Amino acid sequence: MKIGFIGLGNMGGPMAANLAKAGHDVTGFDAADVTIEGVTPANSAEEAAQGAEVVITMLPNGQILRSVADQVVPVMDKGAVLLDCSTVDVDSARAVAEQAQAAGLSALDAPVSGGVGGAQNGTLTFMVGGDEAGFDTARDLFDIMGQKAVHCGPSGNGQAAKICNNMILGATMIVTCEAFALADKLGLDRQAMFDVVSTSSGQSWSMNTYCPAPGVGPTSPADNGYQPGFAAELMLKDLRLAQEAASSADADTPIGEAAMKLYAQFVEEEDGNGRDFSAMLPRFEKRVRG
Repeated sequence: MKIGFIGLGNMGGPMAANLAKAGHDVTGFDAADVTIEGVTPANSAEEAAQGAEVVITMLPNGQILRSVADQVVPVMDKGAVLLDCSTVDVDSARAVAEQAQAAGLSALDAPVSGGVGGAQNGTLTFMVGGDEAGFDTARDLFDIMGQKAVHCGPSGNGQAAKICNNMILGATMIVTCEAFALADKLGLDRQAMFDVVSTSSGQSWSMNTYCPAPGVGPTSPADNGYQPGFAAELMLKDLRLAQEAASSADADTPIGEAAMKLYAQFVEEEDGNGRDFSAMLPRFEKRVRG
């Protein structure tokens, strides 16, 4: 398959490399001058998109996505698929999908879960919104870049699934860190805390898989000085997207809003920028009530 890939950063680069390694003809463009093994470099987004059966984008935000769509949609062949794997606001995803569909293209919004490791290892999960025909065309590509792709419904629903998931993740990580800090002050051993909670009703992915306490549970960024597997500033981005969507949909999300405010404080006023989102635990260790 002839593929154009726009956005060859920490996530997009290895995703494009995996597609090329699988035998696809991949032409890539990034605003930074990067070289990806097996990927033919293009001088512009338009050049990468011309003649492609699928154009994949992995971009930082909705504004940049809209700008790139303005460049590539007019040069794409009718019937081609515009597959956006960025995490952006729902309104931008739906606006770009409408633009693509009006030009005779299929459009998919397919944000991912799994981080840089998942991109490198081809084990990402894709949450996909858009038409069934586009999903069927891209299915083989999802199988190369990831381990699972879930069709969540019409355009925008992939982004909706991603931000709802990450709103839960942000809130559960905060309360998991709070609970460990409370356990410390109550004299409860962290291993005992983990052994109870991980097999009881308080269990969660934040506790069982990504435990924020060093030396407890499976290896996680806590065991590497909180070097980011998923950076706190990226969690803040997703929580803000969730609140934008909640505002647009007139949904009441007080816990999601509280999580966003805590991560904003952690990233913008404290030492959270550049650290893993589970570094909330040492933050709470140092704090007192009030």
